[in-house]
Amino acid sequence: MLVKTYGSAVFGVDALTITLEVCVGGGNRYHIVGLPDNAIKESLRRIESAIQSAGLKMPRQKIVINLAPADIRKEGSAYDLPIAIGILAASEQLEMTEIGNYFVMGELSLDGGLQPIKGALPISIQARNAGFKGFILPKGNSREAAIVSELKVYGMKNLMEVVDFFNGKGLHEPVVVNTRDEFFNNVSSYPHDFSDVKGQENIKRALEIAAAGGHNLILIGPPGAGKTMLAKRLPTILPPLNLHEALETTKIHSVAGKLGALDALMTERPYRSPHHTISDMALVGGGANPQPGEISLAHNGVLFLDELPEFKRSVLEVMRQPLEDRNVVISRARMCVEYPASFMLIASMNPCPCGFFNHPEKECICAPGVVQKYLSKISGPLLDRIDLHVEVTPVNFNELTSALETEKSAKIRDRVIGARAIQEDRFEANAAVHYNAQMSPNMVRNICRIDDTGQALIKKAMERLGLSARAYDRILKVSRTIADLAGSAEILPEHLAEAIHYRSLDRDSWSV
Repeated sequence: MLVKTYGSAVFGVDALTITLEVCVGGGNRYHIVGLPDNAIKESLRRIESAIQSAGLKMPRQKIVINLAPADIRKEGSAYDLPIAIGILAASEQLEMTEIGNYFVMGELSLDGGLQPIKGALPISIQARNAGFKGFILPKGNSREAAIVSELKVYGMKNLMEVVDFFNGKGLHEPVVVNTRDEFFNNVSSYPHDFSDVKGQENIKRALEIAAAGGHNLILIGPPGAGKTMLAKRLPTILPPLNLHEALETTKIHSVAGKLGALDALMTERPYRSPHHTISDMALVGGGANPQPGEISLAHNGVLFLDELPEFKRSVLEVMRQPLEDRNVVISRARMCVEYPASFMLIASMNPCPCGFFNHPEKECICAPGVVQKYLSKISGPLLDRIDLHVEVTPVNFNELTSALETEKSAKIRDRVIGARAIQEDRFEANAAVHYNAQMSPNMVRNICRIDDTGQALIKKAMERLGLSARAYDRILKVSRTIADLAGSAEILPEHLAEAIHYRSLDRDSWSV
């Protein structure tokens, strides 16, 4: 007998429908065709044990399983459950009436239990778009799949529950998640706050500008000056995710298998901080079956690279194109997938190997030329793509022990939201641009106009610092953001001067 069940394969952040054709007939061998990988080829051993554990019988006949379309490679263990259901239906151990109305996905344990899968959210979206009535999957993935409206999602614990569902036994209620309530009840709940930071008012100001315009930023300072602590608090002053951004971000983390059983919708902006031993593939994504990397997991959030010069040169260089295009395309012989990568890059570094170059009190003990060699680990093209270069100095004792209450993140975030609102109005006609950092060179020329005084100021800065054309555009973008924070329609010389000030690594004192 031939039976068809339905599942899905995830490519990039989207999914497509896979038809699993199961035929049980004369003979005694098992065959799986349709470009399965090893995990799928091994599935029949898991399926046989799971079926027997559920008190059912594995047919001792020839079983042929086809995964269609057959010219697309299928990977992973999530096809265990639809294959098992197909085998049971083809051997007349469960009713076939409703099987064709549901997507079925899940990995089987030997005892019949269901293990979580990756990509439940995009699969759920595909099930709804393809007109299926519902989606049956492991209970651990049910909440993330249930945020898709107009689709019944059933979270199951084991194979027997799925069999009972199709046989009409027992009471199975669909999982219900109110997407809007889930979003608005949990938005912007962060464990950190800028009120924890003593002193460092100039650094807070730079982070506020970065947040307001979506600019990349690098913090340079000695050990213990607070670079990491400040970077961890940046998400707390970013505007809250809107519902579209939350869904988009959740989709990427679902594909990567980063969502927990209790997670339904990501309501906080991602903050990713990979170790400096990371590979270039882990950073941008890839693999035989391409998976999103750290830059995509940081989409709509912050990617923090601590101790930037310690990262391999090749790892840093692969970020150059995503920083400009805000997406990453991973090409393989058989496929090409695209992952979004619109993130804020925040980096930190010591000014030299000993950490005390340009320190106000301690003396640098690095040999001549060592500082330049250390800083040259970061290429000029990468530094050009970082808008703000900020020096972090140690906090003195009086500031550290001060009882004065410092400004809370919520207050700073209100100013950032106000500046972002101005930018939303400015770019209303361009759906691809939402904040100043995303402006194209042509938009910079039209929007970031400066007067003669400003022209003279930036000309002098470019001649003295040897800035590139890209750095010129970055300065104009940052000055536009500073003007937005000040509520000014025009870029004034003081806005331009502050933006130029945030180019520390372009100055002669840094030996580059």
